[in-house]
Amino acid sequence: MSAADFTRLADLFPNETVTHSYVQDIELPAPAGKPSPGTFALITLDNGLDHSKPTTLGPNTLVELGKVLEGLRERAARGEIVGVGVTGKPYYLVAGADLSAVKNLDKREHGLWMAQLGHDVYSTLAGLGVPSFAFINGAALGGGLEIALQSTYRTVSTGAGALALPEAVLGLVPGWGGVYILPRLIGPENAVKVMIENPLSNNRTLTGPQAFSLGVADALFEPADFLEQSLAWAAGVISGDLVPERTNAVDPADPATAARWDAAVTAGRAFVDAKTSNAAPAPGKVLDILEANRTMTQAQSAALECETLADLMQTDEFRATVYAFLDLVQRRSKRPAGAPDRKLARPVTKIGVVGAGLMASQLALLFARQLKVPVVMTDIDQARVDKGVGYVHAEVDKLLGKKRISQDAANRTKALVTGSVSKEVFADADFVIEAVFEELNVKKQVFAELEAVVSPDCILATNTSSLSVTAMAADLQHRERVVGFHFFNPVAVMPLLEIVRAPKTDDAVLATAFELAKGLKKTAVLVKDAPAFVVNRILLRLMGEVTAAFDEGTPAEVADNALRPMGLPMTPFTLGAMVGLPVAQHVQESLHAAFGERFTVSANLQKLIDNGVKGLWATGPDGSQEIPDSTLALMSFGTSPSTAEQVLRRTQDALAEEIGLMLTEGVVAAPEDIDLCMILGAGWPMFLGGITPYLDRVGASERVNGRRFLPPGMASRPA
Repeated sequence: MSAADFTRLADLFPNETVTHSYVQDIELPAPAGKPSPGTFALITLDNGLDHSKPTTLGPNTLVELGKVLEGLRERAARGEIVGVGVTGKPYYLVAGADLSAVKNLDKREHGLWMAQLGHDVYSTLAGLGVPSFAFINGAALGGGLEIALQSTYRTVSTGAGALALPEAVLGLVPGWGGVYILPRLIGPENAVKVMIENPLSNNRTLTGPQAFSLGVADALFEPADFLEQSLAWAAGVISGDLVPERTNAVDPADPATAARWDAAVTAGRAFVDAKTSNAAPAPGKVLDILEANRTMTQAQSAALECETLADLMQTDEFRATVYAFLDLVQRRSKRPAGAPDRKLARPVTKIGVVGAGLMASQLALLFARQLKVPVVMTDIDQARVDKGVGYVHAEVDKLLGKKRISQDAANRTKALVTGSVSKEVFADADFVIEAVFEELNVKKQVFAELEAVVSPDCILATNTSSLSVTAMAADLQHRERVVGFHFFNPVAVMPLLEIVRAPKTDDAVLATAFELAKGLKKTAVLVKDAPAFVVNRILLRLMGEVTAAFDEGTPAEVADNALRPMGLPMTPFTLGAMVGLPVAQHVQESLHAAFGERFTVSANLQKLIDNGVKGLWATGPDGSQEIPDSTLALMSFGTSPSTAEQVLRRTQDALAEEIGLMLTEGVVAAPEDIDLCMILGAGWPMFLGGITPYLDRVGASERVNGRRFLPPGMASRPA
């Protein structure tokens, strides 16, 4: 590929936010008793924007960096500099490739150029003729971490967070040398952890100390004087006074390493299968390159990376992933559709929680930790109250033990959470949420008792997962103060919050709910008061179809594994056991009452509940999953079994139907909100794009509704 091709590629992106490469000459500090090693060229990567706008790598950025590095290579050849360093603006080295730019590369040729451009620039960094250093001062993701890997040496700040090669979860591969360099630097097992296990485990990243411990970086320094310490360290390396030790580095030619390499790839493939059912191409491609490049030169691996990247950039799964990550999680989540003007929000200085069970206790802990306001819990007797407050204190102690909070923070959080058996303690609360038994009359009674105690402006919220917020508020004098505030379990982990607007809910109440969600660091989606709202309605329709197929006579292993091509986090029967069969059945009954036969209530499931059976599957003597004979004896089955393909298509069509109806009913503003809910509330994979791009891709949307949910090109390749 020629320089002219690179320029043509850059010209396709006139609106790119360019990360500039600013060069500063620095006289290196002199090691003790010695002269300075000489002049050091420090490149600072900076897009000129504040820390809310991360630095990224687009074509124009790479072309500029390449020209700067070419100039430094010429200076090195003339003996003008003894080393080159790369660092970033505050909080970032580089946050990776500009995915919005990559998504717009609609020709395979252009994707190949982008991959080759990165390799061309990075190979210049690796071949300057003098040592190169990466000073990792902040986030280094994807291509940002690969800049560091292509450098001769690396330092990292203890304050640096988010070091990762997340491409496997984004629908790509680490395409600028990372998949070649990393296993040689830190060993194949650790490389699989960084490139496969972490991305597919909620996109986990490394801290600076973790990266140093693995051997990704050669030295670790504190943030306060990170650059000064890094420059002094570089001076020591260049002068020969310091020789970094790399205890995790391996030689692929060593027979022992070859065996480890193969074992790491095999383990990685098993992990991918368990996490995604191989429904997305990218993770497997990462492992294909890793497996092949053990016996390759770096140039051969680079060529394979480029071709693989060019192919993956044109897949629907990649486009759906970018839609999910950028358009939904990064953008739409920050601008919730239908949210009122935030200026209408009222201050919240005290929160009440009705109930002291597990969910209520989780809510109390979250409110106290994130909002730092007093939280008071109530329940019907002191023993329950004490148990709830005790749970909060125990969880705070766990956080302290893991050093995730300080002793002072632990003491303050504990002091904020108190309990009482009287609802009179809510008299001065601004926001009270109920988390009691999921039964409408119980919740109505709670709200009636609250309204007799709280101030006129106090907001009353419900954490119901399926009941009507409107019905709950029907007998109140001030129905406008009631809002649904539906969290997902576990509360501390799941990022979604469904905010439910009933017909009478006023804008000030709604605005306050959205501001609270923001303070809690949750992503809020506005939903209409409709049975089970979004996530549970979709999940129960899915589970209902699979359960119905099982009841009709489909073997359990066929029915439960039929959706594996979707790559969901768990099978339907496993999900049912995790949620709890009585809870799942209760929500299914609510949906059946509202929508009829679309949501079938399983008699077999009720028999399991009546007999105290917690789940369908049990672990057999050989470790395999099986249904105990005692469980089978409780159930009866039809004589119309389905194949896995039939169950999958049936479920696809059911989901397309249900989502089409939800959009017609105005449950949410747009398909994007459905997708955001399923990603953040149910853990559905990024490569599905949530759910609607998947249903478009497999044809279910058009089979059932006569049209796609999203236009071509939005979460798929352009038409």
